[in-house]
Amino acid sequence: MKYSFLARYPLIILFTLACLVSYAQVADSTSKIPDTLLFKIKQAQATVTEVNASNKQGYNFEVIASDVAKINTDVAALKQGLKARDIDTKALQSYELILKDAGNRLEKVKNALMKSNDNLQQMMEKVLTLSNDTVLVDDQTGNADKVLYSNQLKVIKLRLQNTGEVTGANLERSGKLLAEVSAIDILINDLKTAVADRLQQQGKIALGREVPVLWESTLWANEKLSIWEQVKNSYLGQKQIIQYFFSSTWDKRILLWVIALVFFVWVHRNAKLASRPAVKRKIGELKFSDLHPFPFLATLIVALNLLPLLESDAPSIYIEIIQLVLLLAITKHLTALSVKQWRVWLQFIVAYLFLISIATVSNQGIAMRLLLIGLHLFFIFMALRLFAKLRLQQFPKKYVKAVLAIGIFLNVLAIVLNIFGRLSLSKVLALAGVVGCIQLLALAIFIQIILDALELQLRISACSKGIFSRINHGKTRQSVKKILWWLAIVIWSVVFLNHLNLMDVLFNSLKTALSKPRSFGAVHFSFGNILFFILIIYIANKIQKGVPIVFGEGTLSYEGQVEQKSSKVALIRLIIIIVALLLALTASGLPMDRVTVILGALGVGIGLGMQNIVNNFVSGVILIFERPFRIGDFVELADKKGRVKDIGIRSSKLLTQQGAEVIIPNGDLLSGRLVNWTLSHDYVKTELLFKVPVETDLDQLKKLIDEQLAKTQHRMEHLPPEMLVNTIAAGAIEIKLLTWVENIYAEPLFKSELMIGLIKRLNEAEIKIL
Repeated sequence: MKYSFLARYPLIILFTLACLVSYAQVADSTSKIPDTLLFKIKQAQATVTEVNASNKQGYNFEVIASDVAKINTDVAALKQGLKARDIDTKALQSYELILKDAGNRLEKVKNALMKSNDNLQQMMEKVLTLSNDTVLVDDQTGNADKVLYSNQLKVIKLRLQNTGEVTGANLERSGKLLAEVSAIDILINDLKTAVADRLQQQGKIALGREVPVLWESTLWANEKLSIWEQVKNSYLGQKQIIQYFFSSTWDKRILLWVIALVFFVWVHRNAKLASRPAVKRKIGELKFSDLHPFPFLATLIVALNLLPLLESDAPSIYIEIIQLVLLLAITKHLTALSVKQWRVWLQFIVAYLFLISIATVSNQGIAMRLLLIGLHLFFIFMALRLFAKLRLQQFPKKYVKAVLAIGIFLNVLAIVLNIFGRLSLSKVLALAGVVGCIQLLALAIFIQIILDALELQLRISACSKGIFSRINHGKTRQSVKKILWWLAIVIWSVVFLNHLNLMDVLFNSLKTALSKPRSFGAVHFSFGNILFFILIIYIANKIQKGVPIVFGEGTLSYEGQVEQKSSKVALIRLIIIIVALLLALTASGLPMDRVTVILGALGVGIGLGMQNIVNNFVSGVILIFERPFRIGDFVELADKKGRVKDIGIRSSKLLTQQGAEVIIPNGDLLSGRLVNWTLSHDYVKTELLFKVPVETDLDQLKKLIDEQLAKTQHRMEHLPPEMLVNTIAAGAIEIKLLTWVENIYAEPLFKSELMIGLIKRLNEAEIKIL
């Protein structure tokens, strides 16, 4: 009977059991309606709103997918590039950096995807929980409360369904992207291992024989890949390296073009000023072969020569392309070559283009190796011809010969290495030698462009009385030329070492040596701190010496009055020295307690034997603030008389009327009896003594003197002269003439003109001078 009931009413029994389970497990039983229903409706609405807002805002899947595709493309290109047989160490190191960067980018994408995936799963769980909630089910049971909220329950159910579909789609897309990321991650790790193995092998075979000797090679080596495929694979790998290099060094390139723009504007502005008729009459006709009113080519040459300083870790192919562009730019400048010389120059460019193209091919056949040897012989022949004839006025002769000798030696060594099977090393050395010679020619034109631009600036400033008119032009030219020499040496060394793959090794070794902690007793330091300390002090010293030029006090003489005598040069110098000293102490890395100990030891030294130095230093500080004299004042101290040329921290300089520069310690200036003839004004009373016979008519003499004074320059007209009888002797009267001169610096000239005129007039009046 019991089993027949179960068979007869299975649906009723299942429904009853479901109700009992729901009642036991779910906390939203129908006994809690209507409060629970209202709460659940509000909760569902809030959840739907939150999930929809998140879905609407998006999870940047488009951006993430684009990043994943970009990383995949970069890695695939590297995988293709690694198929090339001959990859130099510099390229492999670049591959290593690119893979490391790709791994870092992929890790960021992976973290973002996992965060989005976790968020989506949480949202999906909320939606499923609410969708399965029986309180929100419109079961049509006749419950009065559910009937009232029937429409709202239908809307909520529909919204939950739509939200679940969108969230599920996003979750599915997130999962697919995570799968792609995982696959790329595995590929990156495999490529890292492959690159590490290639680098290890590269180190082992760098000096070993990698291919058969020349006489044992076949005409065309049987390569797995054709020459075209080798070039293609090498191109893809190098393209990826350059793209990565461009994207990672864009800030340096912007700085370079800012420098180039400043140079262009500087030259263009000065060239435009020089073309004005009034300026042209003063400075004459300018003939600069490397500068034009619109110096586009000159700016390009300057920028390309400065590029290695900002991009010292550039890949080899990038350097070779830059050298090719420089060759083409230089070609535009070589207008004085004969037809025969033009042909040789074009042959050189074509040979260089062949060399950088063949360097990417790994064919070991005798034909390809003989072609390389032919190119090396051509470059050796060119360098030998230039060794005796080439003259670059921008460089000393020994510089030019040294670079050409290096180029010849490396190409000879490349031939020997090629013959004995060291093919990769042969290509690297040959390219380094040729690139070094090209860089020398480019740097010569670079220096000439800068010197021409400086010469143009000096001439323009001489006309406009600008800041460059206050400096010694001859010394400036020599100083700038020496600086450019050193800069050229640095640029050439960076390019040369970079092409030999030694730049990173040298830089890392230097960095390690400078940053390695060292100790001397209880004091800890590094050579880098010491270097910074010396560099800051050196630069500050140069700056404080150049301060007078900025204020127009660099060319003091007796030719006229000083226009700006109240200069703050000494005070600015003191500030520069103090700031530089503080910066240098900070850069030295010395702790302040050690500095205190050093100052204490310095105090003992002062007490023992540095009193004069400290006295002069303190006196200099007092002179700066008390200002008993200024730059340009005419002062007298004991037997020293002259014009103040410089007020220093320890000593000051006087320029005498004889042209000598007298250095006087500041302590003497402050403690001695100093006479300042021009503290409040420049005019001075001068006296003239001469004797005349006793029978001379003094009224006539005074009249002659007044007339002559009126004709003499630099006399103070509103201050009348005085003629006094100084002494009366036997047969003679000594006359003292006192008159005011408008400028103390013109006193000798005034007295000379006055005496010459008086001699003539007294002779005409038959008055003898005794």
